[in-house]
Amino acid sequence: MNERKPQFTTLSGIEVAQVYTADELKSWSPEQDLSRPGEFPYTRGIYPTMYRGRLWTMRQFAGFGSAEDTNRRFKYLLEHGQTGLSVAFDMPTLMGLDADDPLAHGEIGHCGVSISSLADMERLFEGIPLDQVTTSMTINGPAAVLFAMYLAAAERRGIPFERLGGTLQNDILKEYIAQKEWLFPPEPSLRLITDTIEYCADSVPKWHPVSISGYHIREAGSTAVQELAFTLYNGLTYVEAAVKTGLAVDRFAPKLSFFFNVHNDLFEEIAKFRAARRLWAREMRRRYNPADPRSLQLRCHAQTAGCSLTAQQPLNNVVRTALQALAAVLGGTQSLHTNSMDETLALPTEDAVRLALRTQQVIAHESEVVNTIDPLGGSYYVETLTNRLEEGARDYFQRLDDMGGMVKAIEQGYPQREILDASQRYQREVERGDRTIVGVNEFVESEPQKIPILKIGPEVEAEQVARLSDLRKSRDPFKMAGAIEAVQEAAVCHENLMPYLVEAVKAKATLGEICAALKEVFGTYREPVVL
Repeated sequence: MNERKPQFTTLSGIEVAQVYTADELKSWSPEQDLSRPGEFPYTRGIYPTMYRGRLWTMRQFAGFGSAEDTNRRFKYLLEHGQTGLSVAFDMPTLMGLDADDPLAHGEIGHCGVSISSLADMERLFEGIPLDQVTTSMTINGPAAVLFAMYLAAAERRGIPFERLGGTLQNDILKEYIAQKEWLFPPEPSLRLITDTIEYCADSVPKWHPVSISGYHIREAGSTAVQELAFTLYNGLTYVEAAVKTGLAVDRFAPKLSFFFNVHNDLFEEIAKFRAARRLWAREMRRRYNPADPRSLQLRCHAQTAGCSLTAQQPLNNVVRTALQALAAVLGGTQSLHTNSMDETLALPTEDAVRLALRTQQVIAHESEVVNTIDPLGGSYYVETLTNRLEEGARDYFQRLDDMGGMVKAIEQGYPQREILDASQRYQREVERGDRTIVGVNEFVESEPQKIPILKIGPEVEAEQVARLSDLRKSRDPFKMAGAIEAVQEAAVCHENLMPYLVEAVKAKATLGEICAALKEVFGTYREPVVL
């Protein structure tokens, strides 16, 4: 009987058989490859009870306009059942620029919240108990500076650092690979990351100092295999860098976390989470042999795929997000963000973000998929996909090892080219109609759907610039200059920069001033041409 297509593949191009049997798993061992939840190699989950003991953290990514605007959105989400905060920063902040920098003009508050000073950070979290709510901050190049502001804000409230919980993305390698928001060359950027790792191990023990991110790698067009391989290899690179500074692996590895994309291919995405846990556990044991089993456990946050959302027929995005969120839950994520239906058009409205949060709550409380752990474990198809993803990632590991590691590979443009090729293949499939995108290349409607859009007005920028002007007039210029000079001296002398950054933001040094001072020591970076 004829089939609809000459070949069926996963979204990443892995060929899919008509039916799967035990023959595909002849070399597969339930004892070695599966085990029980909470046991090595953690394929079925890192905790013995998983969601039967505690649901995942519902952490909606939020940030727009001024600190006050985002503070109101945070409180709105918490009132509607969100269980953790996740901060989106605007582009100038991500690039280490102050709101009054000429390069920031027209961008203030448009893709996240504008933060230029400790005062902004205090306004952002006003009325929110930092010792009771965990906070994730999606910031990379200037991550250490924003973290210093958060710590200083907590200190001013009298909250001990050891009571703070949360996550700093702080993953610079994926910036060179995919997102392109770097400030300094790779080596000093790695040094900043190891400084935060060491500082958290000593002073902020509940904090996750790095969230190794595959999300942006996938958004740039990678396959699931590439996302898995490059993300985990980046994680191993951070571990190696920290170990080389003299840190024992068990002092920091239990606090590393990961951040994955969740795309449309339900079973491939479920298998990806399972393969990630297994591969990380095996590689960490092989390379570092830690004594603490928590050093082998891959903890992860997930976010539904922004790149899968469409501006055409945006209501369809609700369905896409629900399926992707289900995949993340069946895959065993520890926290989850669900995208809003309007995010291809603008930052989400309150109604849209509430519906995105309700999507998680329906899965958690109505679908009953949380009643048993890893319900697809043992499926011929899912176990075969898990094996294929792990094998594909290992092939990339070998190539990266042969190149001398991820930094050398980035300097040669290798992961960038791999992702470029994958994204072009996918786009050609869509344009040929080999991949159906509902509402885009099939089931098209002539009249566009109109939905409410959140708009950021010019008054946000004007207010931020005025506040910065007032800040510069009110501070002690000699104290601020001395704090900046101390940061530079610590950078030159290879001292841990975190204590100096905390003192600098307390002296009212701005984000842009601190980053400019570090550029004088570290230099800047220009990426290789990969076309």
